[in-house]
Amino acid sequence: MVRKIDNATRIPVPGGKVIEEYVGRVNSGDAQISIAHMKAPAGWDEPAQTPQFTEYTLVLKGTVVVEHAGGSTEVGAGQAFVSAPGEKIRYSCGPEGAEYVAVCTPAFSPESVNREE
Repeated sequence: MVRKIDNATRIPVPGGKVIEEYVGRVNSGDAQISIAHMKAPAGWDEPAQTPQFTEYTLVLKGTVVVEHAGGSTEVGAGQAFVSAPGEKIRYSCGPEGAEYVAVCTPAFSPESVNREE
């Protein structure tokens, strides 16, 4: 069955980043996958997290910095990265901010992201 999704639902997160979920638990009721458009302001960062989902991220503009057990990885526009469930990561962005699309399987939820306080 084809389902048209007319708009996204904004999900509040710390640090001024905007998450607009198109597909997922919040906007479309899908628990298997979430697809969200993210916009992070210049210098944005967030607390470390240990998600219970795989996250596939495609950077559209700017740079996303991913801190992980192996160090720090800069991912620029036109590049992508994947993080595995249970992997401790911390996201931030460069001085120009960042815009990216995140796909999570299973779908993102505030409970399954496991952000540190």
